Amino acid sequence: MSVFASLVERLADLLQPLFGVSAAAAAIVLFTAFVRLLVHPLSRAAARGQKARAALQPRIAELRRRHGRNPEKLQKAVLELHAREKVSPLSGCLPSLLQLPAFFLLYHLFSSETIGGRANELLGHRLFAAPLGGRWADALGDGGAFGGAGLVYVGLFAVVAVVAFFGYRLSRRMMAANPVLPATGEGEQVPGMAAVTKVMPFMSFFTLVTVAVMPLAAALYMVTSTTWSVVERTVLYR
Repeated sequence: MSVFASLVERLADLLQPLFGVSAAAAAIVLFTAFVRLLVHPLSRAAARGQKARAALQPRIAELRRRHGRNPEKLQKAVLELHAREKVSPLSGCLPSLLQLPAFFLLYHLFSSETIGGRANELLGHRLFAAPLGGRWADALGDGGAFGGAGLVYVGLFAVVAVVAFFGYRLSRRMMAANPVLPATGEGEQVPGMAAVTKVMPFMSFFTLVTVAVMPLAAALYMVTSTTWSVVERTVLYR
């Protein structure tokens, strides 16, 4: 934690001439971009995997028709098909999972009063008028929604809403282009797939919750990462 805090401070010092009081916030945005660049190869692999899984849908539907009354045999046949075609059903989860350590590190850094036995100086940094260690509830109690800090959150909410809208449209378009083919018989082709399919287009809106309840620094990470994801998916899945 002390090493990471020192790195953020040094990066903020370098950016201070350009961003002034918001230098630490700019450092978080750059840190997020760096993390996303590191996992970008996995995102590309996930995109290829999703296209490959979409190509397998007719064959999986055929397996479902043949083995619909024998769930164990169906599951084995589907797994063998994925293995034979070298397609992993979980490849799309890896980019998100590998970002979790970076996110929780940043969350903890801006939620701790002390780092390495000393006062956490990063909590004094701001994004314009809003402390990076503060939350939306703090802003509402200090000037209201349209006070100095409150307006920062209003701006973030607006950005997230726009990004989430484009993410929603992108997800719907991808699902329409690569639908999960229905299969005859009872049950689902993949357990839980129907629920995931319904929820997936709305996942970008989850960032609105993070902005509201998490420290501003962590919320800024989520906003930057979500924006990156929408742009990245637009390029990779076109």
